[in-house]
Amino acid sequence: MAGFAATVLQVIPALDAGGAERTTLEIARAIVEAGGRALTASRGGRLAGEIEAAGGRVVSMPVHSKNPLTIWANRARLLDLVRREGVDLVHARSRAPAWSALWAARAAGIPFVTTYHGAYRANGPLKRFYNSAMVRADLVIANSAFTAAAIRAQYDLPPGRLAVIPRGADLDHFDPAGVSPERVEALRRAWGLPARAAMFALLLPARLTPWKGHETAIAALARMVVNEPSSRDAGNQPVLQLIFAGGAQGRGDYAARLRAECEKRGVRSMVHFVGHCADMPAAYALADVVLAPSLRPEAFGRTAVEAGAMARPVIAADHGGARETVIDGETGVLVPPNDPEALADAIREIAAMPAPARARMGATARARVAEKFSTAAMCAATLEAYRALLARRAAAPAGPA
Repeated sequence: MAGFAATVLQVIPALDAGGAERTTLEIARAIVEAGGRALTASRGGRLAGEIEAAGGRVVSMPVHSKNPLTIWANRARLLDLVRREGVDLVHARSRAPAWSALWAARAAGIPFVTTYHGAYRANGPLKRFYNSAMVRADLVIANSAFTAAAIRAQYDLPPGRLAVIPRGADLDHFDPAGVSPERVEALRRAWGLPARAAMFALLLPARLTPWKGHETAIAALARMVVNEPSSRDAGNQPVLQLIFAGGAQGRGDYAARLRAECEKRGVRSMVHFVGHCADMPAAYALADVVLAPSLRPEAFGRTAVEAGAMARPVIAADHGGARETVIDGETGVLVPPNDPEALADAIREIAAMPAPARARMGATARARVAEKFSTAAMCAATLEAYRALLARRAAAPAGPA
C-alpha cells in the first residue's frame, strides 16, 4: 500500500473499545505505512496511545458532543486543523462529528468521506435529518452489504457514492499459531477458570449492554444445566463455563441485573464477568466456542471474524452482518435471535463434535476470513477509495468531488 502521500483526518467521538474505534486505528496505521500522515480528532480514549505509537497523531476535540452549539463550534475547530495541517481528505465515522466535518471539508474544498459502522434507525423526520450527515459525503462507505441495504432503503444515493468495504480482522494479530500456551494459561488463571481440560468454554465478547444477548446466553446455559446435570458437575465431563468479556461502560445496573439473573437460574458459579480484555487473541484461543447472540442485527459483527481468524467456531444470531460472516454448518452455526433453546441446541451440537471435526470448522472459518474479511483487504480498499477521490478533486479543483 505504499505511495500514499496525503494527509487524512479521521473524526470519531472517542477512542475506546468498539469496531469503529479499532478501524480508525487500523486505517491510521495503513496511512502511515503507505507514506501518508494520519490525524485523528477525538475526545480520546485507550486506543489513542496505539494510534500515536503507529505514527499517527491524535488531536483532542469535543467531537463526541451532540449539543448543536458544540457541533457548530467543532466546525471551526476542524477547519482550523485542516488548514493548519494541510489536510487533504476528511473521514467521519459518526453522525454528530459528521456534521462538523462536513462543514469543515466543504469550507476547505477537500473530499469528505463517511463510514456507516451501524445501520441507524430513523424514528421521524428530525432523526432522519440528523442521520443524513452521513450521506452528504463524496463517498459513503458501508461496513457490510446489510448496512448498505439499510442506507439505500432510507436515502437515494447516486451510483458510485456508496461503497461496501467490510471490516476486517488482522490475521497477524489474530493468529492461533502466534498465541503461546503460556498466554492462554495466564488468562485462564486471571479469570479464575477451571483447568483447560476440565471445562468447555463459551466466550461472549461484548460490552455489557442489553442488546448483545447476555441474558439469552444465561437462559441457554440454565436450560443445559437443567437438562444435563453433567454440565454442572464435572465428573468425567467438561464443565460448561460462560465468559462475558466486556466492560459495563457505565451500565452498572445492567451488570447487576445479569448477576442476579445468574443467581436466580442457579448458574452463577458457571458465569464469569471478566471485564475488558486486553489480550483478545488469547481469549479466543481459550474458548471452545464463541457466542454472538445479539438481539438486534449487527451491522457487521467483528466478533465473528476475529473468532474465525482464531480458528474458533461461532454461534451467532441469524440476522444482520452475521449472515455474511458466518456460513451455517461450515464456519459456525446461525440461530434465531433471542431463542435460548435454539442457542442451547447449537452449543450441544458443537460440544458433541469430535475435536478434529471442531478443528476443521475452525480452520474453514480462518480460511474464509483470510479470503474475504482481512484487515489488509479493508485498508487497501479504503486507501484506494481515498486515492480515487483525491484524483477526481485534482482533476476538477473548482467543483465538487
